[in-house]
Amino acid sequence: MRIVEFALASALVELTPGPNMGYLAALAASRGAGAGLRTTAGIATGIAAVGVLCAFGLAELVAGHPTLDRALRWAGAVFMLWLAFDAFVHAGAAATGGAGDLSTFRRGLTTNLMNPKLYAFFVGVLPDFLDPPGGGAVQQTLALVAIYVAIATAIHAAIVGFAGRAHALLSARADAAAIDRAMAGLLLAVALWLGWEAMG
Repeated sequence: MRIVEFALASALVELTPGPNMGYLAALAASRGAGAGLRTTAGIATGIAAVGVLCAFGLAELVAGHPTLDRALRWAGAVFMLWLAFDAFVHAGAAATGGAGDLSTFRRGLTTNLMNPKLYAFFVGVLPDFLDPPGGGAVQQTLALVAIYVAIATAIHAAIVGFAGRAHALLSARADAAAIDRAMAGLLLAVALWLGWEAMG
C-alpha cells in the first residue's frame, strides 16, 4: 500500500468543498462547536460504514451500475435540500433545546451514507493505492479506510473549531432564528451544487 500518497490524496479530497464541509461550517456557526463535534462523530461513523461496505463489494456494485451512482448523487442533493428546509422551518429551535445530541449525530451519519463524493473516492480512487501482489485486498482496504476516517475527522474538527468561534461572534449580534435562517441558505447552496453535479 502507498500509505503516504493515500493520506495526501485523502486530505486533498476532504479539503475540497463538499457536503461535509458545508454542513459542518453552517451547523457550527449556527449552533456552536458542541453540535458540530457531535455531527463530526456521526460523519466519521458514516464514512467508516461506507468504507466497510466498499471493502466487501459495494464499490464494484456502484462502479458497474451508473444509474445507482447517479441515484446516490441525487439522494445526497435531496437530503441536503431537506436539511435546508428543516433549518429554515425550525429556525431558533436550537436555542430552546431543539437540537439534541442524537439528532446531530444522526444527521452526520445519514449525510455520509448518501455522500456521492465519498462513494466516488472509495470506488474510483482508493483501489489505486492497494498492493494486489501483497494480497489481502479487504484488509488493505479497511486499513486505508481507517486512515481516511482519521484524516477526515481531524479536518472536520478543525472546521468546527473555526466555525464555532464565528458562532460566538454571531450569537452576540443576532438572534438564533436569524442565524438558523442563514444556515438554511448555506445548506440550500450546497444542495443546489450537489444537484448540479448530479446532472453532469
